[in-house]
Amino acid sequence: MKKKVIGLFMGISLALGLAACGGGGNNANNNNNNGGATATNDAETIVQKNCTSCHGENLEGRNGPELAHIGSQLSKDEILKTIQEGRPGMPGNLIKGDDAEKVATWLSEKK
Repeated sequence: MKKKVIGLFMGISLALGLAACGGGGNNANNNNNNGGATATNDAETIVQKNCTSCHGENLEGRNGPELAHIGSQLSKDEILKTIQEGRPGMPGNLIKGDDAEKVATWLSEKK
């Protein structure tokens, strides 16, 4: 009986874990069919998913530096280079391709 309960618990936990991780494959299609929404919304979403754990929900800084006014310190190209190559304590290529371009543009406007 105990083995059945443990097996049931593990099965439910696995199913919930997989459900929480799923659904990401359609995100790119949703962003492309956004009815004219600007790239700013896309960039904010990308930042929320990839950057706020270190840079804070409001880009105020946590483990990583504050980014709320990074556009007054770095150009778009410098920000993009940092995203691509990383810095000490920050791995490169956490965001790639067009997403990196969108985020670099968005952050460069943070003055």
